[in-house]
Amino acid sequence: MILVFTPAYTQNSSKKQNEDTQNKTPYNLHPDKWSIIIYRPDNSEGMNDVRCWLKLEDAKTGEDVTYTKAKANYEFVADRKKAPIRDTTSISRMFKYTGEAPSYNYKKSYYLSGGMAMHLLLQPGKYKISVYTPKDHAIYVHTENKGDWTSNVFEYDTENPTNVIFVSPTANDNGFYNGGWNIDYKTPSFHKVTKPSI
Repeated sequence: MILVFTPAYTQNSSKKQNEDTQNKTPYNLHPDKWSIIIYRPDNSEGMNDVRCWLKLEDAKTGEDVTYTKAKANYEFVADRKKAPIRDTTSISRMFKYTGEAPSYNYKKSYYLSGGMAMHLLLQPGKYKISVYTPKDHAIYVHTENKGDWTSNVFEYDTENPTNVIFVSPTANDNGFYNGGWNIDYKTPSFHKVTKPSI
């Protein structure tokens, strides 16, 4: 199933909404041509604590531009689910700004834990998006991969935008984590890329 996401506001109206938020963030939190939401859904408690870090490369030069061509802040999606007026069954509505969920500025590095959504504001261009977890940050989850956890590469063009992409831990055919990440514009497959909740 392919989900289509539509912008909640135009860029001008979203700027006004952003100025009214508590942290006065200058970045656009709404899906539009220049921003993309990278959402990492909840998994098991132990897996939620394993962070994955963003790597953003210029698609033409291969240069790492994670902190030179992008600005990011984040929110915890659970904050949105608690809002009584929100339809939490619709992922397309989950990221429409209504003011209940606070956003936070990253202080040092761009990462995701389970249940977090990164709002990435990009300069115009073509990018390769991936995530990784160094092996010394995954020692509390036992998998067959004893090295760094890496993801596939998602190619993104601001001239042909996708509003939301998903990051999920990979799993084997039996549903056990195997030490990697999957990035896709489709919602995660139940068994193949995330361990089912029991």
